[in-house]
Amino acid sequence: MMLRSLIAQPITPEAFRPYGQVIFATEDGKIYDAEDAQLVLSGIPRFYIMRLHHKGRQFSHITRHQRCTQCLGSLEGNTWLLAVAPPCEAKIPDCEAIAAFQIPSNCFVKLEAGTWHAGPYFDQDTIDFYSLELSDTNLTDHHTCNLKAAYGVAFEIVI
Repeated sequence: MMLRSLIAQPITPEAFRPYGQVIFATEDGKIYDAEDAQLVLSGIPRFYIMRLHHKGRQFSHITRHQRCTQCLGSLEGNTWLLAVAPPCEAKIPDCEAIAAFQIPSNCFVKLEAGTWHAGPYFDQDTIDFYSLELSDTNLTDHHTCNLKAAYGVAFEIVI
């Protein structure tokens, strides 16, 4: 198995566009427009705080949810890392299309339906994350690709 390094680039709306949206704060009262999260939630939404524990920055599995968008953001001022690949018709992502982003605490990310993702990753012991998806996403819409089996590769996110 080969271990590949992915350099986490600072997130910008332009760089993240193939995978979803970056959502920053706006003034209260602003009218809904294309800068707001363009959500696809056909079912019962689930908005919750998930507590994740440090698991390093290496991964060999990547997941997608095809029936809904997903929003993620950290609490308490924590920066975090996410690996992504664009949505595709294939049952596995293009290994060469996997990218990594460093995400500050002043924004959320909205993953397009079908976007492959691994993470969140971080260096702290524990971080709490806001998550918005469907109530049954983790049961009925959780498709995972084993990158070791498919390509003989694992990734490590570096800053």
